[in-house]
Amino acid sequence: MEQSEIFKAAAGETHLDQPAPFYERVKSMIKTNIHSGAWPVNYRVPSESELVSQFGYSRMTINRALRELTAEGLLVRMQGVGTFVAEVRGQSALLEINNIADEIASRGHRHHARVLELTQLHADAQQALAFNLPKGSRLFHSLICHYENGVPVMLEDRLVNALIVPDYLQQDFTRITPNAYLSSIAPIVEGEHIIEAVNVPRSECVYLEIDEHTPCLQVNRRTWTGRQDKKIVTSVRLVYPGSRYRLEGSMRK
Repeated sequence: MEQSEIFKAAAGETHLDQPAPFYERVKSMIKTNIHSGAWPVNYRVPSESELVSQFGYSRMTINRALRELTAEGLLVRMQGVGTFVAEVRGQSALLEINNIADEIASRGHRHHARVLELTQLHADAQQALAFNLPKGSRLFHSLICHYENGVPVMLEDRLVNALIVPDYLQQDFTRITPNAYLSSIAPIVEGEHIIEAVNVPRSECVYLEIDEHTPCLQVNRRTWTGRQDKKIVTSVRLVYPGSRYRLEGSMRK
């Protein structure tokens, strides 16, 4: 089958029930080329501009499809070189989505939380994009500092999709963590993490009881819920003082 025919066949499959989002159609087309062997391991994928011309979708749509396929391990993107079909490798998640209260309790220590903010807001353009929602959609915001034996170890800055978790603001987060509550209401089916070293603003240094030059570890996380119709339930920024937190993980083949 010619490559153009493969693209058309993959695109047609998305119309069985209802049209899939454009980026999902692009992903499906690229996956078809990979799984069929048309694009073997280390094959250089056409550039974003070439894919825009080929598929007829916007550059933003193409970019999202490539980013998600890279996150799924199907593609490797090399800055200034291009995008290539990845080798298939066994892997496990570096980070599990754990409840910090349980982590602290497992060490035989005492956890408590201080709720700094718990409110409703309307999504700005950046927040709307993060949730795949229209601008102005209702979101809930919480800012919570978590303590281990009286010492602040994590600042949790969280946004929540109000449509999925309508009673979020009614919870007592000094008694249950947002992680535990959200897991019971909207079980996680998918998650993504971005980890970086940062220095935090003075206001957050005050909450964490550190000076402005203290290096911190920041984890940005989004999680999805729903098997058939996946939706983003929460986007959270977790800040840990570097001297009080260690990231651990394991890899298995």
